[in-house]
Amino acid sequence: MTDTPRRTRFRFAEFTLSPSRRLLLRGDTEIPLIPRYFDLLVLLVERRNEAVNREEIFDKVWNDVIVSDGAMTQAIRILRKSLGDPAKDPRFIRTVSRHGYQFIYDDIAEEPDLTPMGNGDTLEQAIAELMDAEPPTSEEDETRLRGAAETVLRLGAEEDLSRINDVARALLRDVRWDLADSSFVPLLGSAASLTAIRALLSLRIRNTWKLVHKRWLGATMGGVAAGIVGGTLGALVLLVGPGSRATSSVAIALPLVGAVVGGLGALGVGGGLAWAEALVRSYRMTALIFLGGAGGGLVGGLTHFVGRFTIEGLFGRDLSPVGGGFEGLVLGAAIGAGYAWATPVEGGGMATPRGKARWKVAAAAGVSCSLSGMVLALSDHHLGAMSVDFMAQIFPGSQVSLDPLARLLGETTPGVLTRTVISSLESLLFGVGVVAGLTKRPRHRR
Repeated sequence: MTDTPRRTRFRFAEFTLSPSRRLLLRGDTEIPLIPRYFDLLVLLVERRNEAVNREEIFDKVWNDVIVSDGAMTQAIRILRKSLGDPAKDPRFIRTVSRHGYQFIYDDIAEEPDLTPMGNGDTLEQAIAELMDAEPPTSEEDETRLRGAAETVLRLGAEEDLSRINDVARALLRDVRWDLADSSFVPLLGSAASLTAIRALLSLRIRNTWKLVHKRWLGATMGGVAAGIVGGTLGALVLLVGPGSRATSSVAIALPLVGAVVGGLGALGVGGGLAWAEALVRSYRMTALIFLGGAGGGLVGGLTHFVGRFTIEGLFGRDLSPVGGGFEGLVLGAAIGAGYAWATPVEGGGMATPRGKARWKVAAAAGVSCSLSGMVLALSDHHLGAMSVDFMAQIFPGSQVSLDPLARLLGETTPGVLTRTVISSLESLLFGVGVVAGLTKRPRHRR
């Protein structure tokens, strides 16, 4: 992350900071910091002659995840507490209003980092901290335990894992993803393995909800946008196509229908993708395909059930051919496969492509989804547009029949070619929208 020579350390006040050993000491006592907070401190110390703006901090320290402004505020608060630095009268870290932060302690010595640091009891202290660990009840507790877990992993104490309980084992398993070249931490093989797995899932769910819900919301809004685009294009075709009976009202109605259909589909698929990346790191591609499909299938199935129950109950019309759970499952799994293939994140975790790379990833997911939509159409399954066309056929006087589009493609009424073209295009838009929304990085306030 930094440009500091590998064997340089910093001394300031009573503290020693070693980027290469990833140690912060007060005298001979190690101060545990979770990896990103340590990286933030190193960045501020290295750039101490200037105020580092918030955008650059996010790009350097949180470059591989999408987080809110609160993550940085929390990191600064923990650093100040660790350094004994009051926010109102700081010795070390100054808040630069509407810009960022600066390390302001001016008596910093740089020296070669060649000699051992600490009192030699660091590992035993960390293991003792973890031996009877309870599930953390506050951010301070979790920071302390994660710091101890990092120390155990960094110092290579695999043979000591038998001395810790299952809560600590879950912490080690989670923390190892934040450390380069960390050893494997098994969850299975002990009498209380299920306890460790439950503790790990609880830990990840609690820590990732804020992050997941933003990606989930972004994916949903991406689906809404894709539905609006698809509905608008469809309305234009119906208005100008050969033999059209549509009125200008379809220019409002179809985008609204598209927004609802796209948003509901993305709610399921996007939720599956977001939770897959957050919870299942070891088997990321499998998790993305499975949970993306499961989310799409669940929401699609529920929507189909409610819609069919309502229409059949009120109007006595059979809506069984309308798309639902199976179609949602196939499209969600296809988006998960395309997204996973285009973002090979080493070691698992959340992909954060930016700029052109982000749109390439979205395009890959869109193509994968489009191919699956084409297969569904050839198998006589109805997606969004074809479901709307089916409903238009059973309700006389409807303006949304796709006959004008079929005529443009050389068919009298929607046949195999029309179904395939429409389904592949709307699936392309849906896949691109979901993944573009999923990977959208928030604008951070200055």
